[in-house]
Amino acid sequence: MNKLSLHFAAVHPTAAGHFPGNPIIPGALLLAEVLRCIEQAEGARFVSCNINAAKFLHPVRPGDTVAIEYDVSARGAIEFQCDVAGIRVLTGGVVANA
Repeated sequence: MNKLSLHFAAVHPTAAGHFPGNPIIPGALLLAEVLRCIEQAEGARFVSCNINAAKFLHPVRPGDTVAIEYDVSARGAIEFQCDVAGIRVLTGGVVANA
């Protein structure tokens, strides 16, 4: 299992409007940033890919650090899971298109 870390600044720009008084990191941004971290670690590009699954299980808030764990199969499929302070926040899988 490969491990990475992703930190969202306490003053992240999406926090002001999503949602005022109870800010969370939007799911689309969380997924995009997790995939970007995996891309950088693997030297890959997900310009064209299929997201097999993405389950958002708990909110991620500005100031949180996301622990990312992922595996790459022999066929190149990537399965990942993300936690904040031991709480699972996101699971999913992606396959880059040839």
